[in-house]
Amino acid sequence: MTISHFENPEIQITAVSFRAGPGDKRFESFPRRMVYDGREYTFIEQGMRYLVQKGQQFVKLFDVSDGQTQYRLRQDSDNSWSLVNMKAMA
Repeated sequence: MTISHFENPEIQITAVSFRAGPGDKRFESFPRRMVYDGREYTFIEQGMRYLVQKGQQFVKLFDVSDGQTQYRLRQDSDNSWSLVNMKAMA
């Protein structure tokens, strides 16, 4: 198993998907595809989504997988995205 941690590499989210939120009144968006280091990754599994308060700001963390690797992505309040870590699945 390989685990990589990143300082703060920027990624581009090129596609999102939506699903109904609590009570089916709101839709929540989830990253579906990203470009990192010139390569495109398509996520087939959505894991946990976290909302974390960092001082006065809120940060969203997403756990996603492309079937071979698990990724944790971070979305800041200014809508910028970064790759927090990635782990090869056994």
